[in-house]
Amino acid sequence: MRGHSAVRVSVIESVMKLLALDMTPVVPLRGSISSSGDLSTLSYIAGAIEGNPDIYVRIGGKGPNGRPKVIPASETLKIAGIRPVRLQAKEGLGITNGTAPSCAVACLAIHEANQLALLVQVLTAMGTEALDGTINSYDPFISQVRPHSGQTEVAHNIYNFLRDSKLCPSDEASSKHRVGLAQDRYPLRTAPQWIGPQLEDLRLATRQVEIELNSTTDNPLIDAHGLRVHHGGNFQAMAITSAMEKTMTALQNLGRLLFTQCTELINNATNKGLPPNLSADDPSASFTAKGFDVNMAAYAAELAYLARPVSSHVQIAEMANQSVNSMALVAGRYALEAVELVSLMAATYLYVLCQALDLRCLGREFALLVPAALKSALQKLVDGIEVKDELLNKVSHAIMQKWDRLAHKDLPDRSRLAVGEAIAELLEILNGYELTTSAIREFRSEAASALQQCYRAVRSSFFTHPTTTRWVSPLTAAVWKWVREELKVPMNRGVEDHPPLLVRRWKSGEDIGLKNEEEVKVRSRILGSLAGEIYEGLRRGELMEKVMKWGEKVELWV
Repeated sequence: MRGHSAVRVSVIESVMKLLALDMTPVVPLRGSISSSGDLSTLSYIAGAIEGNPDIYVRIGGKGPNGRPKVIPASETLKIAGIRPVRLQAKEGLGITNGTAPSCAVACLAIHEANQLALLVQVLTAMGTEALDGTINSYDPFISQVRPHSGQTEVAHNIYNFLRDSKLCPSDEASSKHRVGLAQDRYPLRTAPQWIGPQLEDLRLATRQVEIELNSTTDNPLIDAHGLRVHHGGNFQAMAITSAMEKTMTALQNLGRLLFTQCTELINNATNKGLPPNLSADDPSASFTAKGFDVNMAAYAAELAYLARPVSSHVQIAEMANQSVNSMALVAGRYALEAVELVSLMAATYLYVLCQALDLRCLGREFALLVPAALKSALQKLVDGIEVKDELLNKVSHAIMQKWDRLAHKDLPDRSRLAVGEAIAELLEILNGYELTTSAIREFRSEAASALQQCYRAVRSSFFTHPTTTRWVSPLTAAVWKWVREELKVPMNRGVEDHPPLLVRRWKSGEDIGLKNEEEVKVRSRILGSLAGEIYEGLRRGELMEKVMKWGEKVELWV
């Protein structure tokens, strides 16, 4: 358009008219080294506007086989009402000697990579809630004393994402009473330091792509004002390769963080009181997220394989004329594959997060009712003395500390062991009371039974009326609602949600807690399909629209 390539406006108009009519030349996926431009790729576009009968164009709509209709360029031009172009002087070079295909692919990759970088920050905030973490890991002071711009941005965002969360409040009093280690595990505590450098790399990569988009990249170049012809190398697309290799590395590091957070959330040894595999029923009966744990390992391994530099594999080409070449189109394609893998990881992790948050909030609801559930048994233990709230709360707290460590046990064993393992501490609390051995034995039995009955009741109620949004931050609530209400991806209840079993029970007339056939249809989807629903929603951009809209309410940095 600026005349540097000596291409007539009418030639450009022919290309633009094809695009306006949804007519796209079919070009090879492979075969370009992106050195003297993407020669082979762009030659198919030049051939299309020439009306070459052996070059094909995909036109809008679908053919009789349900696939896009593909016809020869000669027929396409007739349908479009475009006269075949006879390329003059330098026009063939002007069209074929540039970096446009590599740059176009890079645009798609960097756009989605930037969105994924923000999404990972959102998921990290949700992971902090699900893993019973602390907001203090993202305190502004930490970044003030190490002021890398990316780290500061990430810490600022996650801190704001967690605003008003009841699962990880920001007041100092709650931090002082934190049970266990004062510090969160690495995937949470060092998330700003991990994500931050990726943002800085993506920022530079984005700038490189923006410059390339607005550049003349063929050869030779025409200086119409100076009346000179310049022979240079703007067709060498190394700037795009550089951008895409940074993008692939950033995506791999972002994916690694998601993988580690997800793994620690599924593992009861690291998830702070949630059951193994995030099973809502007895851990010995179902293994809800185990398949997702395997999926994430597969995605992470493939992503790591992709995150290798393409530029180190350059070969001499075209009788040694193109002795160095950028391989930018290849780098862009691999970056798009990395985008797909990180999107799959984000979707899988988001399913796991919603399941974990439901279980975490179910546990909080249960903990609120434990004192009332234990009161009768405790009153019998200290017969004749009124049980005050202070004593009841101490006893309940001692038992719940054991309860959280026994999440790998089935409910009857968990209840029995939680009371049994807390007995020594309870005797310390009840020092001064006259307690008989038989009374202690009876308390253990009644308290275990009370815990079991209380948890079953809370779980049953939670399945029907989840209270997750009351506990989590407003942003997490919005994401949770998108998954649960808009995509209709339900909380997994364990074995009873196994599709063949669910359908059989429904057809037999058994009351399975579902109102109609539509609810049965929603629930009778396998876990892979449910994660697939989230993946497709992410790729449609639905969640990021909600995140950005929510970001307007706070000082979101992007």
